[in-house]
Amino acid sequence: MKKFGIAVHGGAGVMSKRKLTPEREKIYRDGLEEALNFGYQILEKGGSSLDAVEAAVQSLEDFPLFNAGKGAVFNHDGKHEMDASIMEGKDLFAGAVTGIKNIKNPVTLAKAIMQQSDLVFLSGDGAEKFAQEYKIEFADDEYFFSQERFDQLQRALKKSVVTLDDGADKKFSTVGAVALDNKGNLAAATSTGGLTNKRFGRIGDSPMIGAGTYANNKTCAVSCTGHGEYFIRAVVAYDIHALMDYKGMLLKEAVDFVVKKKLVDFNAEGGLIAIDKFGNIEMPFNSEGMYRACRRNGDETLVAIY
Repeated sequence: MKKFGIAVHGGAGVMSKRKLTPEREKIYRDGLEEALNFGYQILEKGGSSLDAVEAAVQSLEDFPLFNAGKGAVFNHDGKHEMDASIMEGKDLFAGAVTGIKNIKNPVTLAKAIMQQSDLVFLSGDGAEKFAQEYKIEFADDEYFFSQERFDQLQRALKKSVVTLDDGADKKFSTVGAVALDNKGNLAAATSTGGLTNKRFGRIGDSPMIGAGTYANNKTCAVSCTGHGEYFIRAVVAYDIHALMDYKGMLLKEAVDFVVKKKLVDFNAEGGLIAIDKFGNIEMPFNSEGMYRACRRNGDETLVAIY
């Protein structure tokens, strides 16, 4: 039987155990499992890894406690400014967006750019005009409003700080998915609302192919979550592929080297999810925890935070 599988994440550097109540933990776990199931069902029916990661990330974008889509944090101007990317490993096609507003599911816009144009990376107003032309769903400001997120912004403004996610000790708020389908094709997708109180059009690693997202059928698919500036400088997602392709490392060896040594030497916190062409899944992190879940055919579902 050919292996297929999927993994999802909802961010690394999670809320500490002493702060996370059992009730809230269950909500997070349910959100992860629901997203995983959306993607897994597509794979189970013979669907593509690309459709599976899109469906999983859409579900995470629709879940208000994760910082993407509906749950996106507020920037300095009190707006929701979102980023996303998607890539398939067969032909190395990719699509990405940054600095977009009022797009209900940024990952779907990224996929449309990949499939319906010769472009890869669009930003701001231009990306939104593309979305209008290709009938991507918009949502008004009220859809994205959350009192909890608004209160986070007020605290950040009062302290004059940019925060990763108030309420967690150091939560690197991103969502993502990686998958392998039964045809041997890999795909990865990542989406985020960025940083609370961010300014100057700041962009992290999430929409950057090679930094926050990468997929190549020769090796693996990767979606990252962490302190974006460091992940950009370390080209983390592509680095996993390169270590496997050029040095012949196994997936576990490559992810452990990057997450537990290279990033640690960089003083960078975070983690990633990855799946290789054989269906092996790794979900390493160097922070206190990472919201994550995975499932392969023939295996039980794993959902974990710490």
